[in-house]
Amino acid sequence: MASGCAGLRVSGDVYQRGEAAYYARSFDGRRTASGDRFDSGRLTAAHRRLPFGSRVEVTNENNGRSVIVTINDRGPYTRGRIIDLSRRAAGQIGMIRSGIAPVTLRLVD
Repeated sequence: MASGCAGLRVSGDVYQRGEAAYYARSFDGRRTASGDRFDSGRLTAAHRRLPFGSRVEVTNENNGRSVIVTINDRGPYTRGRIIDLSRRAAGQIGMIRSGIAPVTLRLVD
C-alpha cells in the first residue's frame, strides 16, 4: 500500500490501465477545472471522467510504487494518456526522469 495511507481502503479492482504523465512546473498557481489553484507539491491529478474529489491509487507498473491522489482537474488531453499527476505524486512513484509511465488506477474508499 502507498505510504501515508493507513485507514484507507483501496478497491482490489483495477479501474483503468494506461499511461500517466505529470504537469509541468509552469502550471503552478493556475486554476484547475475544479476551481483549485494547482500546486505541484500536493498529491493531485487530472482525469477525464472521475468526479472531483475522487481518490485514486496510482501504481507505476515499471516499479510497483504507488501513491494516492485526489482528482481536481480534467485531462489529460494527449492521446493515449489516462491521468496527469502533480510533480510530487510523480516523484513518489518514480517517474520524474522518464516523464511518463504505464500505470494502474484503483479507486480508494
